[in-house]
Amino acid sequence: MEEKPRLSRLTAIITQLQSKRIVTATYLAEKHSVSVRTIYRDIRTLEQSGIPIITEEGKGYSIMEGYHLPPVLFTEDEANALITIEQLAIRNKDQSLSENVSSAVEKIKAILKYSQKGNADLLTERIYFSDHQAKEKTSNNLMQIQAAIIHFQVLHIEYISSQEELTTRLIEPFALYSIHGNFLLIAFCRLRKDFRVFRIDYIENIRTLNETFTPHDMTIKEYFEKYVKNQEYP
Repeated sequence: MEEKPRLSRLTAIITQLQSKRIVTATYLAEKHSVSVRTIYRDIRTLEQSGIPIITEEGKGYSIMEGYHLPPVLFTEDEANALITIEQLAIRNKDQSLSENVSSAVEKIKAILKYSQKGNADLLTERIYFSDHQAKEKTSNNLMQIQAAIIHFQVLHIEYISSQEELTTRLIEPFALYSIHGNFLLIAFCRLRKDFRVFRIDYIENIRTLNETFTPHDMTIKEYFEKYVKNQEYP
């Protein structure tokens, strides 16, 4: 990757600081193909220009909570990519995902330059993804599950197993992945006292409890290495 002009790099660093909770100098250096020393100078320049950057010793940088800069304008390619993602999401089987992505893209369109708005509408009309699967939505709980993963909240679910038996479970949600348009939830099942995979369209009812759990000391890569070969749907 070629080194960007400094002004472009500084603008990109601000965007990256706003999009992540914490960013390391090493990450920024690799992202922009510059030395860590150059990133240190960039951070000082941003601080001197009034950007409230917080340095967490031994961790990295973040922007003061509650501080937001006006949105950076999207390039035409970036705007087009977002429209394409929206059209893919609309065809997803989970209603909560498709509705929230469309709402988010609508807000993003609002900050596009005037000349880009018409192009975005045109592209929306000209993108079509063939879908031989049933078009009806088969779940509406992906957003609720994502929130529980982020906040380490216990979920109470009524679940139809692969043997078509209805069971009640208390689960600690861990991660999500998708196969053939179906979202699968990896969670620690308190009934089975181990990790299990749940198809979210097989969840009949779901309720987020006030109870939280201790985060599992495992990465998604470690999960797949340990469990996925022998994993079955509960």
